[in-house]
Amino acid sequence: MKMKYAHHFHAYQPGDIVYVKDGDGSGPIEYEERKSPVAIKIRGEEVKGENWTRAMLYSYEHIADTLSRMKGISVDIEPFTFLMLLHYHKSAFEDAVELLGKFDAVPTTPFHPIVPHFDEFEQRILARVSFDFYAPLIGNEPVIGYWLPEAVITRRSAELIESSTDRKLVFLLDERQLLYDFPQAKHSCNRYGNSFVFGREWSISDAFAFNTLDVPGLVSATLALRDGHKEKLGVPYLVFTASDLESLLGNPAQLDRFTAWMEGLERNGVERVSAMEFVRKKLTGGFKRLDGECSFEMGVKDYSSWSDYFDLSTDGKTSDCRWLGYRRADGKVFAREVNGRKISQLWKVAFTRLFEELNRVVRRGVLKGLEGLGANAEEFLVRYARVFFRDYYDYFGMDTSLDYVLEPAGGDRNALKLGRVYYLMLLANHSCPRFWENLDTRVAFGNVAVMTKALIELIDYFDGDELQNLFVEAYLKLLNFESLYHIWNFGAMPSLEGWETSEDAWRDALRPEVPNSGYNVVTRAALYVGRRDLGGELRALIEGYNLDWAVADTGHIPGERHGHWENQEWCEHRR
Repeated sequence: MKMKYAHHFHAYQPGDIVYVKDGDGSGPIEYEERKSPVAIKIRGEEVKGENWTRAMLYSYEHIADTLSRMKGISVDIEPFTFLMLLHYHKSAFEDAVELLGKFDAVPTTPFHPIVPHFDEFEQRILARVSFDFYAPLIGNEPVIGYWLPEAVITRRSAELIESSTDRKLVFLLDERQLLYDFPQAKHSCNRYGNSFVFGREWSISDAFAFNTLDVPGLVSATLALRDGHKEKLGVPYLVFTASDLESLLGNPAQLDRFTAWMEGLERNGVERVSAMEFVRKKLTGGFKRLDGECSFEMGVKDYSSWSDYFDLSTDGKTSDCRWLGYRRADGKVFAREVNGRKISQLWKVAFTRLFEELNRVVRRGVLKGLEGLGANAEEFLVRYARVFFRDYYDYFGMDTSLDYVLEPAGGDRNALKLGRVYYLMLLANHSCPRFWENLDTRVAFGNVAVMTKALIELIDYFDGDELQNLFVEAYLKLLNFESLYHIWNFGAMPSLEGWETSEDAWRDALRPEVPNSGYNVVTRAALYVGRRDLGGELRALIEGYNLDWAVADTGHIPGERHGHWENQEWCEHRR
């Protein structure tokens, strides 16, 4: 059979940071983690962790054991996730490195932001860092994959990534993002600008991830995509699926389901090759091509994604409305149901806008500071990854010396403080708070806590400078998150059902889900850090608040309730 098959696994964990410890920027950050014990079951074995992140990372050992017997697999591991794996479970880290040496290692954007929502300056920095980070893993392959977080893409974001490497790229997307102009493009080698693109079969991918088809059903659904025309011509074509690596942990039998699915395809004569290997063979003559194949230009919808709320689509394609809180097509704010409760997603509108503003404020401070030191800002900030991810780079014997990192700053160690602040800002932009429907989650707390630390460090750095007030005002917006409804006139926004932009809907969406605080999670996290870090005259910023309510406890994430939490009611932080 000429059908080929590929599966991509995307690995990402945001961490359970509740507080970043003080530092001068000369070494990796140290932080305190959430203590909320949980366990998950894999093949009948219970894997425990002091928090969700730890439990997931410990489980990678089981995943690596299963995948090591596979072929035709590609994997991306988000850099901060990879670093945590090295710190918490070194043997699993080494297994992952070995695994990526066997499969196609796919570079991905550090810190898992929604890339097109970032300023182009950040996009350039992160693109360069992604290739630097993955350099030990991708070898000299002329064609490599690239995974954008949540697969959210625009033509401009793709161009910035392309300009950061001399390799040919294969962007791994979802079929609902692609704009087919002719039927022969389906499952073929297609161009996208100077790169190539593949869209996963979303229905089969989801059927595996969410356990809606048994193994015979998965095999049958895959074989049903047989292309008789290409089979007759003897032209290989690729059926591509993708899922989160954690989809292998959705239930105790999931690893065995995946293995059985792959074995079922092999028994039916389906060869397994990665999407990148498929493109490489098409380009080099290893696989026969259709006339013009690899020259077909595939359209891709800007701001589309692989995991959007597809039921809100107006054109049969995805968008990024899941992270915006409103439908991009008509600007209407919508609601989603969580545990029988309809929650307005207006909070996402505010969260997105606020973090875009805070990112600009931090960038302005960092660039102003680096300008004062006469530094080449972009080059220094790219090299600062060698400090932030130092243990990872040291593992591969890459240069992490301060002489190397500080060369673009003329050796001035003050630049290290600014590099640290900038990377804290990047770390505070994980996409996952806006992925979930409820605001009060451990991931929202983590983003706010880290951003608060970045702002407070800028307040300290610019002590006595007129710019200091800019960072104070930014911190106050986190503290007063609830007031943004009136400041930004959200009540004037249109809504899908007519109630989602009301003040009552706003307040309900911000309602705390823990019994020991009356503050929304944004205010709570900003206070939690400010209570520890603000002294002197700055202490007045939080004096009017009830500091007993500045706790790190949060609500549970709906998608994590299958875990066996010691506290099922909320995601606590034990002292």
